[in-house]
Amino acid sequence: MTVVFRSPQLKKEGIKEVKYNLYMSIESILSELGLTKNKGAVYVAALEVGTGTAAEIALKAKLQRTTTHEILQHLVTLGLVSLVTKGRTRIYTAEPPHKLKTILRDKEKNLDSVLPELNSLLNTSGVKPKVKFYEGLEGIKTVFEDTLTVKNKLLCGILSMRDLYQIPGKEFMDDYVARRIAAGIKLRVVRSAQNEVEETWPFSIQENRELHYAPAEMIFPMTIYLYDDKVGIIGTEKENFGMIIESEDFYRTQKNLFETLWQVTRVGKRKD
Repeated sequence: MTVVFRSPQLKKEGIKEVKYNLYMSIESILSELGLTKNKGAVYVAALEVGTGTAAEIALKAKLQRTTTHEILQHLVTLGLVSLVTKGRTRIYTAEPPHKLKTILRDKEKNLDSVLPELNSLLNTSGVKPKVKFYEGLEGIKTVFEDTLTVKNKLLCGILSMRDLYQIPGKEFMDDYVARRIAAGIKLRVVRSAQNEVEETWPFSIQENRELHYAPAEMIFPMTIYLYDDKVGIIGTEKENFGMIIESEDFYRTQKNLFETLWQVTRVGKRKD
């Protein structure tokens, strides 16, 4: 398309408009590369000056010298401007614009480095299991506290009294049991008779606990709680961790295994 100017004034105004539109286009593209308005202005000014001081580039960019100096230092780290010191004077030289492609390549490399993690977060099925891992004693206590949030007031558990008395400890467990009972949460639990420490936590209607003992060859070092659509796992003193897996299918599988175990275990001695 050919633009015809009918007067010198119109021609002058038209050239200004073309230059303005070109500058706005450059500013927009530089902004997409991470050179926001002032940074882009300093880089363009440095290109126009070629080689000069921060004061000379600031004058061209119509920005304060201190602001320009800070931006120039950033542009040096990006490789868009080079710096030479002559005595006490810093001289800046703009690098060729094709250096901007380096920024683009760096952004692509950074994106490539996190793509596997981003893809792992992609939920293609609409339902994605949630796994929370906790280290140490506080992590184990976190899992215990979460079991007290059970909506249907029913916990199913497989546990070892001996290991729980070691970690998180008898004092914590006595308090936890008291709070479970006070909250009206019922517990159906399978334990290893060999791992009992004392005659406590018996089959008790008053304490909302049904107890079964597993066959002698079945030893359970870890503790597992089944509740809502969650499976809470409590590690031992040797493997000091807690974990909560929230998955409807995983919960259902573990619950079916629990019910099978419940049928082949013997009822514990009742307190009341």
